[in-house]
Amino acid sequence: MNSASSRSRTLQAVGALGMAAAAAVLMTGCGQSSGSATSAATSAAAKVVPQQQTTSPSATAQLTEDQQERKEVLDATKVTFDDAATTATGEVAGSKLVDLDLEGVDDDDQSPSPTGTSSPTGSPSPTGSPSPTGTGTSSPSASPGADGPVWVAEVAEKDGTLHTVRINAVDGKVIEARVDADQDADDKKETADRLAQATQTPQQAAKVATEKKKGTVTSVSLDDNDGNAVIWQVDVVGSDWKKTTFDVDAKNDTILREETDED
Repeated sequence: MNSASSRSRTLQAVGALGMAAAAAVLMTGCGQSSGSATSAATSAAAKVVPQQQTTSPSATAQLTEDQQERKEVLDATKVTFDDAATTATGEVAGSKLVDLDLEGVDDDDQSPSPTGTSSPTGSPSPTGSPSPTGTGTSSPSASPGADGPVWVAEVAEKDGTLHTVRINAVDGKVIEARVDADQDADDKKETADRLAQATQTPQQAAKVATEKKKGTVTSVSLDDNDGNAVIWQVDVVGSDWKKTTFDVDAKNDTILREETDED
């Protein structure tokens, strides 16, 4: 009787141990399954999140050096091309606009900020005397760039005599107005002849260019297109900060050439 009871208790204990072991196996299996699912979800999320972060970099990070320079100057510019043109021609009675450039935008050997310490335009005509003092022969003075960007204009009298007018592109005030001293009789005649042939105004040419590409006019210059036709060359900077140059026939407003600078 005692032996039978002892055997029964032993069997019960073994059975309990077996059930406990089975339960432990089941719990371990569930834990592994749950852990695997969590690990898989975490891994999947890790693959998605970096892609979302890298597909939307800031616009500034994508700009080239030239585009960043254009952005900095144009963000600071408050005076439009039209207003600068009106101010420039108003400085010299009876004059017409020949060239107008926003200093610091695509200038050769120019720093990003408009400093006024070097030639303000890339045009062959003498617009680049760095002395905003009212005379064409004095030495360079303090840069007007500290007050913001500058429009540099050339306007011509009827006989072709050129005047340089520098205009603060923030408040519209004239910084300097002077006669260009380096002109000879041939230079004046060439300028007068071009103006006589240009039946369309620079404002009309700028309108044609901006209708083709929305943006800000940063330069307008009268040229002769390699001797074939008198043109207005117009630079337009778009919202992508790329510059497009248009050659517009100065007689009929036809676009003869269009070229976008990808830099």
